[in-house]
Amino acid sequence: MSTRIAVVGAGYFAQFHVQGWQAAGATVVAICDIDPAKAQALSNRFGIGQVFGDARAMIDSVAPDLVDVVLPPSAQAPVVIAALAQGIPTVCQKPFGANVDEAIAMTEEAERRNTPLVIHENFRFSPWFRECKRLIDAGHFGRVHGITFRLRTGDGQGQEAYMERQPYFQKMPQLLIRETGVHYVDTFRYLMGDVVAVTARLRQLNPHIAGEDAGLVIFDFADDRQGLFDGNRLNDHPADNPRTTMGEMWLEGERGVMRLDGNARLWWKPHHRPEAEHLYTHGTEGPFGGACTALQAHVLTHLQHGTPLENDARSYLEVSRIQEAIYFSHASGCRVLLATFQPFTPAHKLETS
Repeated sequence: MSTRIAVVGAGYFAQFHVQGWQAAGATVVAICDIDPAKAQALSNRFGIGQVFGDARAMIDSVAPDLVDVVLPPSAQAPVVIAALAQGIPTVCQKPFGANVDEAIAMTEEAERRNTPLVIHENFRFSPWFRECKRLIDAGHFGRVHGITFRLRTGDGQGQEAYMERQPYFQKMPQLLIRETGVHYVDTFRYLMGDVVAVTARLRQLNPHIAGEDAGLVIFDFADDRQGLFDGNRLNDHPADNPRTTMGEMWLEGERGVMRLDGNARLWWKPHHRPEAEHLYTHGTEGPFGGACTALQAHVLTHLQHGTPLENDARSYLEVSRIQEAIYFSHASGCRVLLATFQPFTPAHKLETS
């Protein structure tokens, strides 16, 4: 029998969640949004049976197998807690919670209820990152010693920046890292292992928004390996669609360099030999090579067969802690060691500038 999904939130990105559940073989039985027109439009488009304006009423009425919370951070916690209180496995969109304290509270509630809570951090499920991980594990690179991602989304210019898709981006006091860079915090951990330290310098290029939209973050990993995230939401990069990969990557090892281009093609450059395309399956329907479908299929497999989960709430708290360390590094001008960093103490409550 198909897993029955109830979706809370009918904003821009909810369409990809619904598309992903259906592609993964689940049934979306209800959709909820405080804007009934948005919920009805999504229902009509995807053939969803029931539409609600109140999340708790929807959960009580349809008793779904899983609740998918596709809401901005400030609205997530009450819905997540309501679903967990009924023992319903829950998926929560990132950024996870309005702040780290709220993320911890939701995580602890899931653990008290012994109920799965998964963060919808989908970038690591993009096929190009999965292929790179497969190659790393197979020893293709030898020792991997460096990773660089150059983010260039090209959608953050002028007074109308982000208004077409996700207008709340304009008012987020922390934007580049909290909303977008966090994808690469998680992906870097997936490919390179635990983060030892971070050093960050953030900037605001567009004066019409509240938060930072550019910056550099250096990551230190174990065994003297490093990473660089170079983010900028104003400029774009060579690609048929800049949103396919959001930028370009270089993954460096002792045997050569793998390059990801803006069209999701991988290129392998062994030492002292020409670069050649590394062929793989670029992905399926949906953003980021079908990453939403892949993540959601992963969750369904866990529910059906008990397989291990990636990005459960407890493990994802480390991503949140690294995110806070990045902001603290920027504010303090210091390299931050993760082993001793505690983001919840008064000494670390600095404002970014």
